Amino acid sequence: MAKDGHKYIFVLGGVMSGVGKGVVTSSIGLLLQQKGYPVNLVKVDPYLNVDAGTMNPTEHGETFVLRSGLETDQDMGNYERFLGRDLTNEDYMTSGMVYQSVIARERALGYGGKCVEAIPHVRDEILRRIEAAAAQNGSRMSVIEIGGTIGDFQNALFIEAARVLKMNHPDDVLFVMVSYLPTPGTLGEMKTKPTQTAVRDLNSYGVQPDFIVARSKEPIDEKRKEKLAIWCNVRKDRVIAAPDIKSIYEAPLNFEKDKLSDAILDALKLPEKRKASLAVWKKFALSMANTKAPEVSIAIVGKYFDTGDFVLSDAYLSVIEAIKFSAAKLGYQPKITWVNSKNLEKGGTKAVTELTKYDGIIVPGGFGESGIEGKIKAIQFAREHKIPYFGLCYGMQLMVIEYARNVLKLKGAHTTEIQKHAADPVVDVMLEQKKHLAGNKYGGTMRLGAYPAYLKKGTIARAAYKKELVDERHRHRYEINPTYVPQLESAGLVFSGTSPDGVLMEIAELPRTAHPFMLGTQFHPELQARPLDPHPLFTEFLKAAVAKKGK
Repeated sequence: MAKDGHKYIFVLGGVMSGVGKGVVTSSIGLLLQQKGYPVNLVKVDPYLNVDAGTMNPTEHGETFVLRSGLETDQDMGNYERFLGRDLTNEDYMTSGMVYQSVIARERALGYGGKCVEAIPHVRDEILRRIEAAAAQNGSRMSVIEIGGTIGDFQNALFIEAARVLKMNHPDDVLFVMVSYLPTPGTLGEMKTKPTQTAVRDLNSYGVQPDFIVARSKEPIDEKRKEKLAIWCNVRKDRVIAAPDIKSIYEAPLNFEKDKLSDAILDALKLPEKRKASLAVWKKFALSMANTKAPEVSIAIVGKYFDTGDFVLSDAYLSVIEAIKFSAAKLGYQPKITWVNSKNLEKGGTKAVTELTKYDGIIVPGGFGESGIEGKIKAIQFAREHKIPYFGLCYGMQLMVIEYARNVLKLKGAHTTEIQKHAADPVVDVMLEQKKHLAGNKYGGTMRLGAYPAYLKKGTIARAAYKKELVDERHRHRYEINPTYVPQLESAGLVFSGTSPDGVLMEIAELPRTAHPFMLGTQFHPELQARPLDPHPLFTEFLKAAVAKKGK
């Protein structure tokens, strides 16, 4: 089944979740790409959801939308950011996708009446998808991250598929285990035993790791490397240090200190085409970690913060990264503060006036009624007090509702997502979405993926992009109601970006003469922001925030 000579690197996690498999996968991809090898990255998620679109952001983190419109895990965003290119549908799979394909084939008698079982049929579908990703990308090497932790019941079939691939192509498959080495405070010594146990668990699947990436607070020392080499049957020079770092973008640089890319090529018996050229990446990473850079303070007003005593910033991961990229380009360090919109509702005027201390305000995407009035209060305050404001998707819709209520004096202005029979449905469900909602079809049915937009001359948006036609990624069911557009425009709101047919309002803004930066997008610009290519709208917003700070 595997293509002859194609190389496969499987990345698995040991000891605990959240250990950084996605960053390791992204870093390996970047390093091998810099070495001159065409690489594709694949994310495997063991859950039974067909895609990530229906999962709660406070539990799972953000949903990252590919150019095609596929709703995926947030790790896919890291892959795109590190590689600097778009990924395809074939680069992502879930257990739900795999089982759905197998069952559909069985229903169509694709297995010729056989008894369909997890092995070999589900396993073979996993392998087919891995091969399809390699073929689609025309790559020489595939790096496949298997989600979850070694020992989880859910990812066992994916590990089994990888084992069979290794059995059939022993020289073409590597296993990289990312494991955590704790340093208990009462002991003050880095412990290797949890990793040893994780390796034994992996051995029970018939798989032996070729590399161990040792995640830890401090860099792993030589003694600990020796212990892991002896007890885990891994060469000492293939135990790679991965200490805590200020920015994930330092990870590839750290790995190269242990010559990870050279070791991988050696293990796969591949020649070094060229030295990894990381000068530009290093410059960017250093700017990201520059604590001496002047600060610019940004408030993100959202609602996906309710996860016990912790703030789940992963719900807005791409937004955070987009801010960082543009701030680094401008030579600033962003100081991001999470403002729970529910608290703005409860806290009254005093809570809202606290927003004065920020140089810029962002209201990101979201769904539902919870916290909505708090967001509208924040938007009104930003507009009236000339604080740079950037609204993303729902943040644009609420910006228009606020303008309709407080400038047009349409007190019944609302979105039909919240108020089905609003007196003034300034934001309404898209026509093609009504059938989906009527049939309770929520998964994968929104307006998803990249769509073109035309930008008007003389606007902030056109000046930022420096071109007339742009392509941006969407994820929404509701739109600005075209019926209200003439009224809104006559009151001073500018719809600077529209769909080619002029029906969908893609960007709304106030002119510079009325506000330093008051702009919202129906799309999600954060999804296309890259470390070495920051998004122009985020950069323009940060410029306005820096200007306010100067005043």
